[in-house]
Amino acid sequence: MDLDQAEESEDVNEWACIRKRVREVRRTVETPPSKRKNNNRTSVYEITLKGEKEEIQSAASVPMDHMDQVECDSQEDLFGDYDSFGDDSWLRAQFEDVEKKHSVCTSSPKRNEREEEAVDCLTIQNSDTLSLQNETKIHKLLTEDAESLKDSCTIPVQSNIANEQFCSKTLPEFPAEADELPNSQLALMEGFNSLLVKHESKELEPEDILSFNCFVNNLSGSPSVLNTRMQYLNVQNQSKTTSSGTHKRLSLKDQIKNAMTENANSPIPHSSRSKQLKELVLSEEINVAMKTIQATSDIDMGPFYGLPSKVKDLIFLLKGIKELYEWQHVCLTLRCVQERKNLIYSLPTSGGKTLVAEILIMQEILCRKRDALFILPYVAIVQEKVRDLSAFGIECNFLVEEYAGSKGRFPPFKHRKKNSLYIATIEKAHSLVNSLIETERINSLGLVVVDELHMLGEGSRGAVLEMALSKILYTSKTTQIIGMSATLNNVSDLQHFLKAEHYTSNFRPIQLKEYVKIRDGIYEVDNKSEDGFTFARLLNYKYSSDMKKIDPDHLIALVTEIIPQHSCLLFCPTKKNCENVSKMLCKYLSKSFLSVKAKEKCALIAELKDIGNGVICPVLRGTVPYGLAYHHSGLTNDERKVIEQAYSEGILCLLTCTSTLAAGVNLPARRVILRSPYVARDFLKRNQYKQMIGRAGRAGIDTEGESILITQEQDKKLVADLISKPMECCYSSLIHSSEKGIKDLLLSLIGLKVAQTLDKIVEFMDGTLLGVQQQHHFNEKSFLEVMEQALQPLMEKGLIKGRMSRSSEGEEMCCQLEVTKLGHATYKASVDLDYCDTLNMDLKKSLEGLVLDNYLHLIYLVTPYDMVSHCTPDWMIYFRQFHQLDVIEQNVFAAVGVPESFLTKKASGQAVKKTVNGLVVKRFYMSLVLYSLFKEMNMWSVAQKFNLPRGFTQNLLSSTAAFSSSVLHFCEELEEFWAYRALFTDLTQKLSYCVKPELIPLMEVSGVREARARQLYNAGYRSLSYLANAIPDMLVKTIEHLSRRQAIQIVSSAKMLLNEKAEALLEAVEELVRLPTDIP
Repeated sequence: MDLDQAEESEDVNEWACIRKRVREVRRTVETPPSKRKNNNRTSVYEITLKGEKEEIQSAASVPMDHMDQVECDSQEDLFGDYDSFGDDSWLRAQFEDVEKKHSVCTSSPKRNEREEEAVDCLTIQNSDTLSLQNETKIHKLLTEDAESLKDSCTIPVQSNIANEQFCSKTLPEFPAEADELPNSQLALMEGFNSLLVKHESKELEPEDILSFNCFVNNLSGSPSVLNTRMQYLNVQNQSKTTSSGTHKRLSLKDQIKNAMTENANSPIPHSSRSKQLKELVLSEEINVAMKTIQATSDIDMGPFYGLPSKVKDLIFLLKGIKELYEWQHVCLTLRCVQERKNLIYSLPTSGGKTLVAEILIMQEILCRKRDALFILPYVAIVQEKVRDLSAFGIECNFLVEEYAGSKGRFPPFKHRKKNSLYIATIEKAHSLVNSLIETERINSLGLVVVDELHMLGEGSRGAVLEMALSKILYTSKTTQIIGMSATLNNVSDLQHFLKAEHYTSNFRPIQLKEYVKIRDGIYEVDNKSEDGFTFARLLNYKYSSDMKKIDPDHLIALVTEIIPQHSCLLFCPTKKNCENVSKMLCKYLSKSFLSVKAKEKCALIAELKDIGNGVICPVLRGTVPYGLAYHHSGLTNDERKVIEQAYSEGILCLLTCTSTLAAGVNLPARRVILRSPYVARDFLKRNQYKQMIGRAGRAGIDTEGESILITQEQDKKLVADLISKPMECCYSSLIHSSEKGIKDLLLSLIGLKVAQTLDKIVEFMDGTLLGVQQQHHFNEKSFLEVMEQALQPLMEKGLIKGRMSRSSEGEEMCCQLEVTKLGHATYKASVDLDYCDTLNMDLKKSLEGLVLDNYLHLIYLVTPYDMVSHCTPDWMIYFRQFHQLDVIEQNVFAAVGVPESFLTKKASGQAVKKTVNGLVVKRFYMSLVLYSLFKEMNMWSVAQKFNLPRGFTQNLLSSTAAFSSSVLHFCEELEEFWAYRALFTDLTQKLSYCVKPELIPLMEVSGVREARARQLYNAGYRSLSYLANAIPDMLVKTIEHLSRRQAIQIVSSAKMLLNEKAEALLEAVEELVRLPTDIP
C-alpha cells in the first residue's frame, strides 16, 4: 500500500507541475503586456518550438478524474489579476479587433500564428472529447477565422496539426435539444461531422474538399452553429463532473466565470442571433430540399408549374399574357400529365392550346433535363415558333433548333451540357426520329408535342406523321406524347393509337356567334330550330343597280359594318378571287378610308417596294391605302410576313384570303366572312369550317366575335348539314395512293432494324393507327396478307432482300429481311418510292457526261419530281430561253434529253413525231426557272420572265433546296456517287438562300429574309456575331419598318444560332480529344 501511495503521490506531484505550467501559458496569452509580471516570459510559440507542446499534450494520458478535478477547482483564479473584463481597455480593443476580422472574413497574415495558438490550447482526452477549459478558446479561434480550416482542406498535402487535433475520431452525439431542429439542420450537422472525420484521416476526395469548404464558409458566417456545439460540449463536461460523487460540483463563481469567458470570446454578430439562426435554418432547408429534388426524376424548379418564375415573367413580357385560363391550369395539373402519360387535348381554335404545349416543353427541358420535339404543319409556322421561343432559350439556357426546308442536321449534335428543343415540320420530324433510332438515342427524346394532330387523316403528310409517332411509341417507352387537336368524332381511335388520356373543353376566350346569309337576310345558327336557322335581321345598305351586278353577295355592306374601326377576314374560294374582291371593295369604299393611318400605310407600301427591289404588286398598291390587302400562297414569304404584321398592328383592317390562312398563323378578327361554302370546287368540310370561323374574336380586344357564311338558296340544305353535323372522323392515311405509306414504313422499319421478320412487322403494324382501324379498312383481307402484298413491290424494286415461303400448314415462314444499298439510301434520304429508281438512273447517266462549266446540269438533278405536275411550260418562253443561253449551257439540253428541234416545233405549233420524255421536258423547264433565280437572284423579275406567280416561284426554290438536301444524303449512302457529295453540299447551301454570298450568314437567322438581310448588312451588321450582340432598341432606330418585337426576335434568334454553332464546335473538339475506350 505504501508503494501505491508513493506512486500516487508522485503522479499527483507530476500533474501539479503540468497544471502549473498550463496556467502560466494561459496567463501569458490572456494577460496584456502591461500587467504581466514578467514581460520577458517565453511566448506560446517559443514553448511549442522548445517541446512544451509535447508536455501539454501528454495531459491527454492523465485519467479523466484528475483532469476534471483540476479544471473545476473553484479555488483557482482563472483570471489572474483581473477583477473585471469591462474595465480593461486593452481586452476590449482585442475583442473589437476580432470582431472586425470576423466581419471581413478574409485571410489574415497571422493565420498560422492563430493555428499554432490553437495547437497549444487544444488538449484531447482519452474519451476523444475536448476539454472544457479549451473549448471556449477553440470557439473563438474558429469563429474568428474559419478560413484557416478552409485553407487546410483545399491543400490536403500540407499537414495541419490544429485541424487534425480538432477533428476527433469519434464525435459526440448531439443533445436531445437537437431533435427540435428541422431535418435540414440535422443533415447539415451530420454532413459536417462526416467531413471532419474524413479530413482527420486525410481521405477527403476533391468533391469532399469542395463540400467541406462550403460548410466552413457557411459556419464562419453563422456562428450560432458552433455556439450550439460548444454549449453542448460544456453541458456534457459539466454533467460528467456533477454525475460523479468523487468530484466537486461547480460553484456559482466558477459558472459565472465560465459564462463570462465564453461571452468574452464569442464575437458580436452583426444581427441578432435568432435572426441568424432563422436565416441559416432556411438556407439549409433549401439546400437539403434541392438535393432531395435532384435525386428525383421530376425536379420542381419554381412556383410556375414547377418552372422558375422567370418563365412566367417572359410569357408576360413576350406574349402579354398575365394569367392562364382556368382550363389551361386544369390541363397542366391533370394527374396523367404529372405522371407523364400521353395526352390528347381538344379545344376550339384560339382557345390557347399552344401555350399549354410550350409550358410542358419547358418543364421537360428545364426540370427533367431531356430534349423535346415540337411538330408543326407548315414551314412558316415553324419559323415563327423558332423566333418566339428563341428568347426563352436564351434566358433559360436551352437550345432551339429549326428543322424545316433544308435546315436541320441528322442525327442532331449530342450537346454536352444544354438540352435542345427541335421545332420541325412533319417530314423533318420523321427524318429526325429515324436518325435518333439509328444512333440509339431515341430515349434522349423526353417529350413530343404534335400540333394539328387531326392531320393524321390528311393524305401523304398524315401518313408521314403516323410513321413518326408509331416508331416513337414502339422504340421508346419513356417518351411522352402530347397531341393538340380540333374536336374529332373518333378521338377514341387516336387514344388507342397513342395510348393516351383525353381532355376536352368548349372554352373560347371570346363568345362566337354564327350567322348564315341567304340573299339579303341574316340568319343566326340555332340547332334547336327545325332547319337550324333563326332569322336575325335584314341588311340595311343602299345598293345601286351597278353595285348589285358587281357585288351580288353584299360584301360591301357586310365589311363596312365593321371596318375601319374593327378588323375583318374575308375567305374566298380561289386565289384569283381574293385579288378581285379586294379591288372591287376599294372601288366602292368611302374616300375617308384613305386618311386612316395614312402615314403607316405609306411606310407599308415603301417596305413592300423594298422587298420587290423597287417593284410592288399593282393590286396591293391600289388596296393598301384603303387598309385592305389580299393574302394567299401567290405572295412571297416576305410579303406575307409584312402584310400579317401590318394587319396585327391595325394598319390593315381587312384581308381577303384563302383557307390556308386559317391553318397558318393566328390572325384573329372581329368578323369572319366566308364568301362561299366551297374551297375551289369542293364543298367545305366541317373541320375546315370550324378552323375558319375560329378566327373570329380577338382576346383582350373584342367582347364577342361573329362569323357569316354566305350561301345560295340551292345550297341551304348542305349548309344546314355542315353547321350541325359532327366533326369528321380521322382515319389512317397509310393506305392512300395504293398503300404507298405502308411501303415507305416497311422499308424504314427493315432498314432501321426495328422489325426484320414478318412476325415483328405485324406486331409493329398492330400498334399503328392503321392497326387500330384495320377492321374499318380491311374487311376481306387479313392484316398479314396486306403486309405481304406491300413487301412484294419493295423486293421487285430491289430495295429489300429475303425470301418468304408458306409451309404446308399455311403458316408464314420468313427469313430475316434486309435492305439493299439502294433501299438504305432511299429511306435515309427520305426519297419518294415512286422516284427512287428514276433518281438513281438520272445520277448514273449524268456521271457519263456531267457538265460542270455551270450549275444548270446540277440544278436539273435536284429539281423536285413532284413539282412537275404543278407547272405547264410556255413553249415560246422555253424556246427563247434556249437561245439566250451560251453554247456550253445549250449542251445541257442535249445531255438531259431535250433536243432543240423538239422545242422549235413546240414553239411553232407543229406536230412532234419523235417521242420525248414528257417528265424530263417539264422538269428541265423548271430547272431553267431555278437557274435564272440562281444567276439573277431577283424573285420578281424571274417570275415575270416565265409568267409564273412569284409565290409559286419561291415555293419551287424552297422545295428544290429541301430535295437537294435529300439527294445529298442519297449520294452519301451510295459509294458510286462519291463525286456528287462535295458538289451537292455547295449547291444546297446556295439554293437554300439564293442571295449574294455576303448575305448568307444573316439569312441563316430564322425569320430574316432577303430584304431584311440587305437592310442589316447595309447598316453594318455583316455577320452573325454582330447581329447576336446588337441592341434591339438600336436596331429599331437603324432599320426601317422594324418593330421592337421583331428586333427582339431577330437578336434572340441570332444568339440562339450562335450558341448552337458554338456547342457543335465544342462537341467536335471533345469528340476529337476523347480517349478511345478500346485502346489495346
